[in-house]
Amino acid sequence: MKKLLVVLLVALGLQTQAQVSWCDSLSYTAVPGTQLLTLVGNTSLSPNMVDSITWSWAVCDTNMCYSSVGDTAYFQMIQPTDTVKVCYDAYIYFMGATYVCTQCDSMVYDGFSYSWVLMNMGNPTGIKEPTLESINDNKMYDLLGRELTEVPVGVMYIRNNKKYIRIK
Repeated sequence: MKKLLVVLLVALGLQTQAQVSWCDSLSYTAVPGTQLLTLVGNTSLSPNMVDSITWSWAVCDTNMCYSSVGDTAYFQMIQPTDTVKVCYDAYIYFMGATYVCTQCDSMVYDGFSYSWVLMNMGNPTGIKEPTLESINDNKMYDLLGRELTEVPVGVMYIRNNKKYIRIK
């Protein structure tokens, strides 16, 4: 009887749905072959999957930020000598809900390919903690860092990275 109930539950609607990550379906490209920074928003979402997508762009050089909207954006004020930060917000509208995807990258102009390319900032491949190598040479110093030749009485001094006071 239990097996029959499990089979009925599975057959009649016990379904699992994969979580949709809309932002994974978005990207952009810079139109090659021109010094004018032209960005085109790309999506692998078909028109029947979402109601609409609105692109909002921001491009910043060292002095100013410029904005544009639409799936294609033109930035005439950006010079090929600039390193720019490119950001977009894509608003995806689907069944009354709004999803916002944000992406930021740095771009430079490559004169050899006549196109704007992403800067590869790289990922850390390893992080090593610094180690403190202390030298225990038994030298003594006062609190001003001057080396002492004999142990002072009643005055604080430092030996092997530790503080001491000699009392008579």
